[in-house]
Amino acid sequence: MNEALLRSLTPSVLAVLVRRGADFAAAEDAVQEALVEAVRGWPSDQPRDPKGWLVTVAWRKFLDATRADTARRRREDRVEEEPAPGPAPAVDDTLQLYFLCAHPSLTPSSAVALTLRAVGGLTTRQIAQAYLVPEATMAQRISRAKRTVSGVRFEQPGDVATVLRVLYLVFNEGYSGDVDLAAEAIRLTRQLAAAIDARHILYGEVAGLLALMLLHHARRAARTAPDGSLVPLAEQDRGRWDPESIAEGVQILQAALARDRLGEFQAQAAIAALHADAPTAEETDWVQIVEWYDELAGLTDSPVVLLNRAVAVGEADGPRAGLTALAKLDDTSPSSRLRSSRGDPIPRYTAVAAYLHERDGDLATAARLYAEAAHRAPNLAERDHLTRQAARLNARR
Repeated sequence: MNEALLRSLTPSVLAVLVRRGADFAAAEDAVQEALVEAVRGWPSDQPRDPKGWLVTVAWRKFLDATRADTARRRREDRVEEEPAPGPAPAVDDTLQLYFLCAHPSLTPSSAVALTLRAVGGLTTRQIAQAYLVPEATMAQRISRAKRTVSGVRFEQPGDVATVLRVLYLVFNEGYSGDVDLAAEAIRLTRQLAAAIDARHILYGEVAGLLALMLLHHARRAARTAPDGSLVPLAEQDRGRWDPESIAEGVQILQAALARDRLGEFQAQAAIAALHADAPTAEETDWVQIVEWYDELAGLTDSPVVLLNRAVAVGEADGPRAGLTALAKLDDTSPSSRLRSSRGDPIPRYTAVAAYLHERDGDLATAARLYAEAAHRAPNLAERDHLTRQAARLNARR
């Protein structure tokens, strides 16, 4: 049984049921039941038309559930006639499914979970494992999300920008359990790029996000040491980077930039491409990276962009210049987001300050800041990394 085939067919089968008139929640349940039957029966007898088989079985499941639910008898008139079995329609409604799953009324976490379930074809158990929550909790989250979007008309135009944000969130979850969410995000973004009209104003941003994912994912094998600890970009073994992913990402990015509609994902991908293009960390074109961060800062008010720009300035013009750029953030509009509700700097800000002070030779201040950042780190891996940095500097004093 080809699990990848089933997952790739899931969105198109779901779209067929929704277009036939099934509400989203009921259609998604029916598709999941059809997938269960496929898992049981296909290993010994895979149909010649897998999609057509899934559509037929899922539609019957939907009809059975509808007829059995006395509270929904009002719908029986429109679902009584079962379409004759045959080849599934060639219309691809994947893009509309993306829009439904990334509906603005959903929270980001619910939108991500629903996208992974309805478009990605993952099970509730797999999604729960990826997010380290109980399966029952994830099931409730997905059920609430399905109820929310069930009343949304399938023909309503969607927001591509929201879809891109959801896919970016999926990618940033990385790897957990038996599901590689980074690889899953790449697969889904490829689908989106294939489904969206090339004339769409955000087509370049879809391509830019795909390029960004590929370029970041290319460094995955070098990102952690054998003991699981984080390896900073400058210390990574570039021989372990995936050249095929880098080449594909650069090619996609170049085509997107040629459309002359720059967006933030394209700018981020351009920065990632410059890192990938450098044979060694010392040969990185930091001056050009600063220029791209300037472009990116003009496209978004993200404080993380400004922090990363300060690091790039420190590499291009020296650590004192980087510290000056960091200090100027207190005078910028998004600076309030660089501090917690208690007024403390966020861990990333403190870690950047520590790095620049270390580069400037002030090891005592750097060690203290690394320790402060470690204390407020958002996850265990970052906390351990920052703690080791502080310990390393304290040992040198």
